[in-house]
Amino acid sequence: MIQKLLIYIGGLLTIVWGIAHLFPTNNVIKGFGNISIDNVRIIKMEWINESLILIFIGLLAIAVRMVNEINCNVARTVYILIFIMLAAMSVLSLYTGFKIDFLPFKLCPLIFTISGLLILQGAFNYR
Repeated sequence: MIQKLLIYIGGLLTIVWGIAHLFPTNNVIKGFGNISIDNVRIIKMEWINESLILIFIGLLAIAVRMVNEINCNVARTVYILIFIMLAAMSVLSLYTGFKIDFLPFKLCPLIFTISGLLILQGAFNYR
């Protein structure tokens, strides 16, 4: 039971953080000042892409848990890949966004790491 809960919490945390990324997109673009319309579109695309990726990762973790047994090798493989992706995003955020003096950017590596570890712990800590 606790394993299922850990995966659901990790997935939900990832989904919520992905949704939260959508709200400041226009303010982030405004922060760049007077930039070309192409650059506006690129920044908007990248912010929305990260949001969608996070939402997808969270939904994937939850969906796999809902339809598979925890000790299924395919499910475990998916959870490992989710952890690797969130860890990679965490490292990227540490070297980029973490250096920005804005709290939400500093939270990204922490949230990505916690989400990934919750999902991994839920996948492998069973009895």
